Amino acid sequence: MGFPETRLRRLRRTPALRRLVAETSLQARQLVLPVFVREGATEPTPIGSMPGVVQHTRDSVRKAAAAAAELGLGGIMLFGVPTEKDAVGSGAVDPDGILNVAIRDVVAEVGDALPVMADLCLDEFTDHGHCGVLTPSGTVDNDATLAVYAEMALAQAAAGVDLVGPSGMMDGQVGAVRAALDGAGYQDVAILAYSTKYASAFYGPFREAVDSSLQGDRRTYQQDGGNVVEGVREALLDVEEGADLVMVKPALAYLDVVRAVREAVDVPVAAYNISGEYAMVEAAAAHGWIDRDAAILETLTSIRRAGADVILTYWAAEVAPRLS
Repeated sequence: MGFPETRLRRLRRTPALRRLVAETSLQARQLVLPVFVREGATEPTPIGSMPGVVQHTRDSVRKAAAAAAELGLGGIMLFGVPTEKDAVGSGAVDPDGILNVAIRDVVAEVGDALPVMADLCLDEFTDHGHCGVLTPSGTVDNDATLAVYAEMALAQAAAGVDLVGPSGMMDGQVGAVRAALDGAGYQDVAILAYSTKYASAFYGPFREAVDSSLQGDRRTYQQDGGNVVEGVREALLDVEEGADLVMVKPALAYLDVVRAVREAVDVPVAAYNISGEYAMVEAAAAHGWIDRDAAILETLTSIRRAGADVILTYWAAEVAPRLS
């Protein structure tokens, strides 16, 4: 019997050797923590389908942001949960709306120690739950929505945000937001574009987190799950319109798209490890079916390996101390 001349196992023998030749790294600075801030809340409210995640109060989100800065995270992404909604999402552009107030609170807390990001979309603020304003026939009006996005971007910039995250998948949204920001003197506010966002079955827990009022679905503006080339085109268009970073959402079911986008663009690529992906691991771990800690690291490493420079994940603050 012959013996192998090549023995790859030599470099797997100890943790130190495996660390020496590791091809993919995961660091706290690459992780962004998404958080939800509920208007009028007096104490954090647990989200049933996302164990360990809460709807924050204004006070608790400041503490979460301070902790994220201390941990060396790459940023915090804010989502607002208003008490009142209307057909045009008025709360999104109101300087005293919950999202803009939360931006001011968090910026006051962390200053330049942590990039403060905010979701730029109407779905949390509309009574119909869609990401834009509607035509009389009930379809989303792309160009009318762009005008609202521009106004929303200005409100967030005035509140002190570092990066805005247009996520509604309206054609031309990045260009409209960039033009509005530049025209008002906010040239330094960056755009993290939700460029390649698919109509996914994995958004369910998020809709609980933001008290979504969605009627119908979003398939006329979010992408079809089978399309990769289209996803790359979306990212390239956003880069042309001025995106500073582009994002693929969801992450796990679209790792091939993350890789394709990474190879196509010359800006940083983010991926959103979304609520349903989080909930699956948490549920399986709660039943004792998987090793929770190992599964979390394996999940996040897979997203990095696919090519993401930045990962939005609800595990960010928990995982960061394990990476130091």
